[in-house]
Amino acid sequence: MAVTNAASLTISEMREFASFTASEQRYIRRSLDIGLGRQDAFKLWARSADECAAIRSQYVVYQDLKLLRTRVPCETAFEGVESFIGKLTRVAAFDLGQERIDCFSAFRFLYERLLGAEARPWLPSAFCAASALPQIRPERRKMLLQSLSEAAATAPAWSNRAPSFYPEYIEREAA
Repeated sequence: MAVTNAASLTISEMREFASFTASEQRYIRRSLDIGLGRQDAFKLWARSADECAAIRSQYVVYQDLKLLRTRVPCETAFEGVESFIGKLTRVAAFDLGQERIDCFSAFRFLYERLLGAEARPWLPSAFCAASALPQIRPERRKMLLQSLSEAAATAPAWSNRAPSFYPEYIEREAA
């Protein structure tokens, strides 16, 4: 029975990923390669000098992920909140500023994998904070903030189950 539940959760995660735009899917896969150190993102994802520069910047910004993974605060205490949410907001603002993530669902999907299930309760706050920053264009800010559902913003609890599906780059010939 546990195998069946795990398989259905994985399929659910695959369906969620398939619901994202092609741009969001590409950015999530690239970000996971950079954030988890899976692949050389320059070789795999850079199609232009601009993308090379964006990938280089993303490698630098994502250095904070190592620290964030070890410093996820307890969701009922205030110790460590400032340093965690501040750094997370900065990293999230970078990703949202790239204009490839268009909704909270795609953001949550990415960050659950970059930081782990323990970070889930903090993701709506970081998303709202990053989306509301002046570095995000006003019309995009509105679109991003409207994508956060009331249910996600006010969730009384979040699952602590680790994600099981981590999308990867697939060669066109292999696909």
